Amino acid sequence: MDDVAQRIAWMAWTWQTVLFFAGIALCLAALTTLAVLRPETPRVGVLGFATTRGDRFFVSLLLSAFIFVGFVRLGGEDFAWPGLAAVAAAALLFRFA
Repeated sequence: MDDVAQRIAWMAWTWQTVLFFAGIALCLAALTTLAVLRPETPRVGVLGFATTRGDRFFVSLLLSAFIFVGFVRLGGEDFAWPGLAAVAAAALLFRFA
């Protein structure tokens, strides 16, 4: 166990980072389960190219990262607003993309 702890010691594993990565892992598990139980065909939406659930999830993660980086760059301190914007953007992406 000490070997594993030493290999990941470079990263600041706080409860927030563990929660974030656990949330991503749970989302990926849910998407995998959905793909097995209810396969889907790719659809073309506002992005202009065919996407699946996994594609839309990946794009929403990228968009969320850009929203948060932009917010930090503008000097924001309260992360509730970019969090709400990221959730709204992901919901819109899953609905219309």
